[in-house]
Amino acid sequence: MTDVTVPFRAGHESYACFRIPAVVCTRQGTLLAFCEGRADSAADHGRIDIVLKRSQDGGRTWGPLRVAARGGQNLAGNPAPVVLDTGRILLVHIRAAATATEDAILRGRVKAADGRRVWVQHSDDDGVTWSAPREITAQVRKPGWRWYATTPGHALQLSGGHGGRVLVPANHTLPPTGTDTGAEPRYNSGHCLLSDDRGESWYLGYLDENTDGYINVNETTAAELPDGRVYFNTRNDSPSPGNRADAHSADGGRSLVKPFRPQAGLTAPVCEGSLLQLRDPDLLLFSAPADPAFRALMTIRASADGGATWRTAHTVDGLPAAYSDLVRVDRDTVGLLYETGDFGAYETITFRRVPVDRLT
Repeated sequence: MTDVTVPFRAGHESYACFRIPAVVCTRQGTLLAFCEGRADSAADHGRIDIVLKRSQDGGRTWGPLRVAARGGQNLAGNPAPVVLDTGRILLVHIRAAATATEDAILRGRVKAADGRRVWVQHSDDDGVTWSAPREITAQVRKPGWRWYATTPGHALQLSGGHGGRVLVPANHTLPPTGTDTGAEPRYNSGHCLLSDDRGESWYLGYLDENTDGYINVNETTAAELPDGRVYFNTRNDSPSPGNRADAHSADGGRSLVKPFRPQAGLTAPVCEGSLLQLRDPDLLLFSAPADPAFRALMTIRASADGGATWRTAHTVDGLPAAYSDLVRVDRDTVGLLYETGDFGAYETITFRRVPVDRLT
């Protein structure tokens, strides 16, 4: 039987709703579960903090709620944490005005100062306290882009020949042409943030910008494969050819071998997903709802060929479910942090311990 705990429950601890989970395991073995604490409602805009809870027993119990990035009267969201080889934990995230709705941003009705901006901060004490946030927008966002979001979910530090490069998947939208408003899905585009000095400075990696409406890159997750390539998997917001697409990079995220293409092996609704590469055994995991039309049926899929083909490895249950993130807890256990509930996907953020042998 898998171990299940509920670190975040809507309507508790001074927040109306908790959304957008991300989870990492520190070098000391502590699990850090992040999410957005939405103060007033479940809406994607408003007064939002990035909160976290720590677990020192593999997710069986959780400590008190802490605020990692405080939005105040505005928004701090889309947490993208990564544990560095130094032990430092980086937290890349987005800030915006509370009143800046997604629709208004897409249509260009929000001034730059109130729009989506990119910040980074860090912890050197295992996630107990956090540095002041530092803005990096000018380094990683091009003028004219409208919507902007980091992954959501955990980021990566690459190994192999990339010298400890930090990689954060992200997405943006382009300004429209003709009579379009900018809210059309075909303007959705993808990119990644890269740092070669462990988060001190940043630059843009690949750009996937194609407005033909075939693949509309949205929320993207990434994993480093054993051969050193980076595998990207994205939410596709076009009505066809399916809701998932993927791509590979052979140069540590600087460029894509080919643009994002449909991944028909992953049945899912329009929703975020998460990737995790296991090294022992060699297995690439993907978590997301598996119902093709509804956010329900949280499932872990597995690939033994770098994302080319997929099989169902573990079905959680048939309940409503939405965003998720995966983490390697220990040699024998994978952790799944995911949105779920009995009657709606946003009632809780739940943590589930899944034995590795159930996935192989």
